[in-house]
Amino acid sequence: MQALYDQFKLLLESTPMHFFREQHQIINWDVRILGILGQKGVGKSTLILQHIKQQGNIEETLYVVADDIYFSAHSLLETAKAFFARGGKYLYIDEIHKYPDWSREIKNIYDSLPLLHIVYSGSSMLDLKEGGADLSRRVIEYHLPVWSFREYLNLRNGWSLKSATLEEVLKGDVDFPYGPDRPLKYFDDYMKKGCYPFSLEPEFETRLRQVINTTVEVDIPQYARMTIAATQKLKKFMYYISTSVPVKINFSDMARDLELDRDELPRYLEYLEKAELVSILRMKANGDAILRKMDKLYLHNPNLSYVLSGEQPNTGTDRETIFLCWTKQKFETLESPVSDFEIDGKTFEIGGRKKGKKQIEAVHDGYVVKDDIEYVHDNQIPLWMFGFIY
Repeated sequence: MQALYDQFKLLLESTPMHFFREQHQIINWDVRILGILGQKGVGKSTLILQHIKQQGNIEETLYVVADDIYFSAHSLLETAKAFFARGGKYLYIDEIHKYPDWSREIKNIYDSLPLLHIVYSGSSMLDLKEGGADLSRRVIEYHLPVWSFREYLNLRNGWSLKSATLEEVLKGDVDFPYGPDRPLKYFDDYMKKGCYPFSLEPEFETRLRQVINTTVEVDIPQYARMTIAATQKLKKFMYYISTSVPVKINFSDMARDLELDRDELPRYLEYLEKAELVSILRMKANGDAILRKMDKLYLHNPNLSYVLSGEQPNTGTDRETIFLCWTKQKFETLESPVSDFEIDGKTFEIGGRKKGKKQIEAVHDGYVVKDDIEYVHDNQIPLWMFGFIY
């Protein structure tokens, strides 16, 4: 077990403390069992290690990674009991989705060690009811999204810009300094690599490609217990999406194009959506949200487009992709019957500087969102401002 302590302290030494995501202040770290979920690469591990380092109670704390070779011969429950017996109070388990039957093991730790605080992180695709061990009544979970445009600006420039409500965005009341710093100066760079905390690293594309490959080739297959043959089909499906977005969802057409079983595709799509590699735009419908049909399929964010395509992605697709990526973090963003998107009865048409109002002329509460303007004018809203809603 000493090896786990040594590895933990090495990681802690190299953890940067100059910038904290605001979610650190939102999370209730005092609950008995806490889950932090999100796409691979968004900074979950760093957030946890920063919290541990800030708290300072290192001797009562242990941080482990669930796929450490140590756990090939020891269970999480066994490790937790040994740690608690030595005076441990706070157990942090990173990448829990890589541990078989993780939910049952966490439930056993929770039930048998009532004085131990547990924090785990993992992929967004984790299901609290997975494996029959229902944790939904015990655990408090938080989701860590990709970085917003506002967060990217704060990280890049050392600023402390505040978030805005949707109503403030529609009025243009956004906390940007202007002066010599122009929003569009930074926006293009954000669209290429600003959604991830390693955006400022020189090997960004290589790092993001590793994130994508690990998610598709390791994390999803391991979580879903896929065969090698199924994994190859999943990779084929992901490549098809990356070269075709936005895709009008028709499983019969997809199955024909991919030469795959039609019945397999919804399951693959579910995994890719939960892992936050793709986003699904659903139709507006009355009644239960479960009945809302899937309409269009996008990559989760435009950074993925640049890395997967190897060339300049379609500008129109990128506009819609980032609008959906940002807004769905705070709202239920649906397909508009007359335009691109609808949020809480408001209609949004996405385009460039020359985009007109024709499609929303008959709409009571409609807006044109443009990617190459700086200020709000009438019902024309700069796209970049929506990057301040979180």
